[in-house]
Amino acid sequence: MSSKRVYIAYTGGTIGMKPSEKGFVPEAGYFTEQLNRLPELAYPDMPAVVINEYENLIDSSNVTPADWFKISEDIKAHYDEFDGFIVLHGTDTMAYTASALSFMLEDLSKPVIVTGSQIPWSQMRTDARENLITSLLLASRYDIPEVALYFHNRLYRGNRSRKLDATGFHAFSSPNFPPLVEVGSQINVNKNLLLKEPSKPLKINRIAAPKVMVLSLYPGFSTDVLEAVLNSGIQGLVLMTYGMGNAPCNDIKFLHLLGAANHAGIIIVNCTQCIKGAVDMSSYETGQELLSAGVISGFDMTPEATLTKLSYLLSTECSTAEIKQKMQISLRGELSIN
Repeated sequence: MSSKRVYIAYTGGTIGMKPSEKGFVPEAGYFTEQLNRLPELAYPDMPAVVINEYENLIDSSNVTPADWFKISEDIKAHYDEFDGFIVLHGTDTMAYTASALSFMLEDLSKPVIVTGSQIPWSQMRTDARENLITSLLLASRYDIPEVALYFHNRLYRGNRSRKLDATGFHAFSSPNFPPLVEVGSQINVNKNLLLKEPSKPLKINRIAAPKVMVLSLYPGFSTDVLEAVLNSGIQGLVLMTYGMGNAPCNDIKFLHLLGAANHAGIIIVNCTQCIKGAVDMSSYETGQELLSAGVISGFDMTPEATLTKLSYLLSTECSTAEIKQKMQISLRGELSIN
């Protein structure tokens, strides 16, 4: 038998739900019992597995930064005992959790793989078994020193992943970064893409309840909405703009509000509404006007990574200038520039 050990933090989600008269629901002990009966765990290549079923199983739509911190503390508490970690999680906010954990688990040197399923384990056509079994192999047999997300034959960097399909098995993608691992008849690890293993011990960072808003532009967007958002006590704004980071340049009030917010210390990050591609505010007049107002670029970060990264930095003692600088460099491989 393999001498490797993998710790599973079962936080909730579709993967472990049980059918009932009210539809699929979580039930204490049900999934842990099913997993312990899994025949594949007896295979020689499989690691020894310990599962920690959380007392209050979470629907991922209810996940908060406090839950992210609980997961981080759980991993740290067992960090020296195990070779890898799996976080079983609902798919709806899985990309947010994978992104958040990447910033919270600083100097991570072991695999932390977030996974789940679109169909519960209890169902005949479930995708849960493949997702979990392959995650166990990846977490125990490969040196992947980062937070990753595994789904449907692909392992993605956690803070590069997005949920793109509500019902399909290929629910996640990484639009601006190749998969870390591609799984078929062979397991192909793209080693050149992996983060370098750190020499420092693991450190846990807390993300406070974010005072950050995500606001998407649209034709006819009212500046009254922007004004209300900026006056609501937020510390940061993720502004979802058009194309390469463009926004109206003929609306004087719009630009004035952004400039005033910047001077007041609100950090405004420009992200594109496009699924793929990056912000480049130097290409068009509309983007240059945002630069002049003090808006910084989110480059090719996902909205999930931008939100969690900004929330993480705002939870530190960094100054506004330091946060702006760190938002525009890669801390955990979340954007494509150094």
